[in-house]
Amino acid sequence: MLTANYVGNKTMSIIETAPEAPSAEQVQIKVAFTGLCGTDLHVLHGDMDRRVHQPAIIGHEMSGTIAALGSAVQGWDIGDPVTVMPLDWDGTCPACRAGHQHVCQNLNFIGIDSAGSLQQFWNVPASVLVRLPETLRLDHGALVEPVAVAVHDVRRSGLVRGEKVVVIGGGPIGVLIATTAREFGGEVVVVEVDAGRRSAVAGLGFDTIDPRSEDQVEWVNRWTADAGADVVFEVSGSAQAVLHATSLARVRGRLVVVAIHPTPREIDLQRLFWRELTIIGARVYERRDFETAIELLNSSAIPADALITDVVPLTQTAEAFARLESGQAMKILVDCQAGAR
Repeated sequence: MLTANYVGNKTMSIIETAPEAPSAEQVQIKVAFTGLCGTDLHVLHGDMDRRVHQPAIIGHEMSGTIAALGSAVQGWDIGDPVTVMPLDWDGTCPACRAGHQHVCQNLNFIGIDSAGSLQQFWNVPASVLVRLPETLRLDHGALVEPVAVAVHDVRRSGLVRGEKVVVIGGGPIGVLIATTAREFGGEVVVVEVDAGRRSAVAGLGFDTIDPRSEDQVEWVNRWTADAGADVVFEVSGSAQAVLHATSLARVRGRLVVVAIHPTPREIDLQRLFWRELTIIGARVYERRDFETAIELLNSSAIPADALITDVVPLTQTAEAFARLESGQAMKILVDCQAGAR
């Protein structure tokens, strides 16, 4: 089988290997599609080299069908459509004991800390499987994980129907947060510097702000009668965006930090103090977020076809990353079975 491996120095390599049979507690998935995301780009840039041991098969946004079952696995059948919630926690750390297993202090994030889904056949613990409905296309099923991210972010924000929401960053996760927040009853505007992405976001029915040509604080103040937004999501990863994010929030508003920032950022603590703002971290997801994500995709509340920019074979993974990094794509899926022998 073919696998796409991060081998260091911003390089992906296609390696052929023999698939291994799953262990007793594992299932083997015939991977249909794997989505590429910003976290994968961080891996490619070397930002996670202390966690990722090269060569490393990465990837964690996926869909597929069960190809083989370990001897101890029950409740699943060969051919079942599935995705994976790629979190393997220890169950013993203080976070796990407090009921926050998804942010386990010793978390194995599958696809970063251990082998991921950019391969044709993937062995994973049966405990991380999430069943997909037969009515959900497998290419759309590969979006469940990023939609679950957005669902978790919006839940963490405490969004109440009718509240005004600013999403800073119109990339894939920003768009999914905007769409999910709208489904949860929020009024949403998206801040995005790239004209192509702004156009795509506007095509989904959202107001957009270009912070290079208009004052976003003035825009938000006009929109909110000088109150400020109830919730601000920082999704861009930009130092400048973090610095300005607090100026967009109302008194006792909430700032939700979603983006992965590779270095510490400056933040306006004076504004935080003056308006009694709340800063909320939002990392990964819980099982219920996956269940809601599947419902949103299966009901077409999430515009999956509009978000999937392209589908490429596994052998073109490196080229897909280059296109993703250039900002020319929203969501690229890798067809892990294309051209399979």
